Amino acid sequence: MRTLASNGMTEPFPIQAAALPDAIAGENLLGRAQTGAGKTLAFGLPLLHRLHSSRGSRSPNRPRGLVLVPTRELCQQVADALVPFARALGLRVTTVYGGTSMGRQIESLRRGADVVVATPGRLTDLIQRRACSLDDVSITVLDEADHMCDLGFLPVVLQLLEQVPQEGQRLLFSATLDGDVSKLVRRHLPNPVLVTLEDDAGSADKMAHHAFEVADRTAKQAMLRTLAGGAGRTLLFSRTKHGADRLAHHLNQAGIRAAALHGGMTQGARSRALRGFSEGQCNVLVATDVAARGIHVDQVDLVVHADPPTEVKTYLHRSGRTARAGASGAVVTVSVPEERNSVERLLRAAGVQVRPRRSDPTDTAVVELVGPPRI
Repeated sequence: MRTLASNGMTEPFPIQAAALPDAIAGENLLGRAQTGAGKTLAFGLPLLHRLHSSRGSRSPNRPRGLVLVPTRELCQQVADALVPFARALGLRVTTVYGGTSMGRQIESLRRGADVVVATPGRLTDLIQRRACSLDDVSITVLDEADHMCDLGFLPVVLQLLEQVPQEGQRLLFSATLDGDVSKLVRRHLPNPVLVTLEDDAGSADKMAHHAFEVADRTAKQAMLRTLAGGAGRTLLFSRTKHGADRLAHHLNQAGIRAAALHGGMTQGARSRALRGFSEGQCNVLVATDVAARGIHVDQVDLVVHADPPTEVKTYLHRSGRTARAGASGAVVTVSVPEERNSVERLLRAAGVQVRPRRSDPTDTAVVELVGPPRI
């Protein structure tokens, strides 16, 4: 409680208030909430509380708590969020994910960890090398379960859950509870308590949505420069990694501090880009959908769909990077005339009550949205 207070956390977010009592009581829990709602502490505090209360000993290569996440970035962010509270209870958290030294992770596990936060692929590799055993895991968390399934991890996750003691507690959090997520629930979450928040901070109706249609690709570049040149923190989404690199380069040439983030970068480069955006060294991040889920950056003022997505889930996941945890934010879709029909269908499916409107950087709506330029 002292650590919560010292971090300015005196009142729980709705998902935390709804989930904590049953999770602390040891119930299996099925939580549905969009990103940015405070899920990490909704599962993290009960996880740490259970491990501390059990007074179990820390053993080499045998964690007692497991958190499975879909991406490297989310893995590190979950661990960063839990470490202050784990330290207050004398517990140790370690991370396991690809793109970094397996040797260091093996050594960290050998020293003993109470909680392992892991991506499914790297954890499986370490288990096969006998560097990790799940036999002592008493509480398992699946975070962003739908995204793990979207990435094709369902078979691996199912195999991992078969290795966890079946009498242990399970907490599953997901933005959606259909498709492959329902298979996970049926097989590995017996009699769960359902916690679902319809009025979520990350839902589409909590943001200001805009759709600007420009004359052609050249006009689109001018619009993106204008949107990225405002005073707020801006996140732009590109369909491809090459497109992200090109757009970031274009913005930097225009005097706008921008970094790219995509799966073609080394983990070190990805971490530096995200850290620079989070800490304000650059005001603009141009990302592919690797960043649509599993990153948390406070106070993203504007999300721009530089390349409109084709699926409504992608639109919502990207858009959910702003208006997090009750904060305000805006979402802009930029398109050209040949994309009009597909963008209209996308917005209808997302429940967004706007239609693409012809616009250019001098449009009053654009000027009001962006605010004064930073350059």
